[in-house]
Amino acid sequence: MINRVTLTGRITKDLELRKTPNGKSTCTFTIAVNRVGSDDTDYLTIVIWNKVAENISRYCSKGSLVGVDGRLHSRSYDNSEGNKVYVTEVVAESVYFLETKH
Repeated sequence: MINRVTLTGRITKDLELRKTPNGKSTCTFTIAVNRVGSDDTDYLTIVIWNKVAENISRYCSKGSLVGVDGRLHSRSYDNSEGNKVYVTEVVAESVYFLETKH
């Protein structure tokens, strides 16, 4: 089985860097990815962990062009109304800075 995702897109809003209760860093952000041969755009949630999470939050911001290499991950949880919510996100293993800051 293969679960591999490679994307290039722009970060759509400020990144969220958090620490888990056991001290691990995690960063969540959304990128806009254009569909090939179409004017449509997909907005995909990216999750990254540990030192790479700290670096991406330090050096990237809204509008930054990044490359993401990782895997799809599905999870579910019960929201405050008791409804089950399903989430699919990209768990990044590598994030590449594709342009320099000015």
